[in-house]
Amino acid sequence: MMKEFSKGFWIYWRKGMRENMGQVTAKQVMDTFELKLISGQEGLGRHIPISDISRPGLEMAGYFTHYPANRVQLLGKTELSFFALLEPHERIDRMMKLCTDDTPAIIVAHEMEVPPELVDASSKRHVPVFSAKMSTTRFSSILTNYLESQLAPTTAVHGVLVDIYGVGVLITGKSGVGKSETALELVKKGHRLVADDCVEIHQEGENTLIGHPPKLIEHLLEIRGVGIIDIMTLFGASAVRTFKRISLVIDLEIWDAEKTYDRLGLEEEKMRIIDTDLTKLTIPVRPGRNLSVIIEVATMNHRLKRMGVNAAEEFSKRLDDVLAADKN
Repeated sequence: MMKEFSKGFWIYWRKGMRENMGQVTAKQVMDTFELKLISGQEGLGRHIPISDISRPGLEMAGYFTHYPANRVQLLGKTELSFFALLEPHERIDRMMKLCTDDTPAIIVAHEMEVPPELVDASSKRHVPVFSAKMSTTRFSSILTNYLESQLAPTTAVHGVLVDIYGVGVLITGKSGVGKSETALELVKKGHRLVADDCVEIHQEGENTLIGHPPKLIEHLLEIRGVGIIDIMTLFGASAVRTFKRISLVIDLEIWDAEKTYDRLGLEEEKMRIIDTDLTKLTIPVRPGRNLSVIIEVATMNHRLKRMGVNAAEEFSKRLDDVLAADKN
């Protein structure tokens, strides 16, 4: 039954990702920021493909050679005050060129009066025009952050994400290796669960990966033989997080007697997710090993390394000094 549930969930999740990943419409922006629709209602379903915002100052002056038509166009006091100085025929021409088939939306900041030429052009070309209460600079910043978050590259990883001592640790490994059981032990020790079984990951900026659970299984943990348990109900709200930046990957694998494992910690393995390389540690699993304690220590050691304290390098240096002294 649990196997069928897991398989069914992954089919559901992948279908949802194909439908929703990287898509933002003009209507979503309108609803999110409570914008007032002025004209161009037929274009509310237009998709916004990139997070960059355009301030069409040069376009108001008539220069459309490199007009970024596929961006949201934001008009403020500067653009509209210049526009007011133009001749009537120039105003009509500018707004018709501003409203293209690729233009996702035009937003007027400061609740300024929308020029009638823009209303006419947007109605003819079906480009939605909105009015925003905020200042141009502030709204541009907030909208850019929103679009970057919504349009960020996204993927999914089979594993468990736990917040350990403030470090986002992604625990991976084959099914049945003990990922969820280890996460449960970590939660009992006071650490916080972010996601189990499926971790949705999106990249926010350079080298920044944010992991969070799918809504369907938020706060839930699957333990074989027990079933689905609600971590927040059992351990309280402090035992869960809705998202966390991923800094370390720990891969659990069944102990292989033929394989040589790193015993000093001098070698650093990497795992690439989207466009970011993360430090990866491989921990062999066999009876008698306390995985939760090992992962806690590995996390603390990772934090020390980021602060410039590397026990493995210090030991290697001491060893080199001893060998050099013996030679002398």
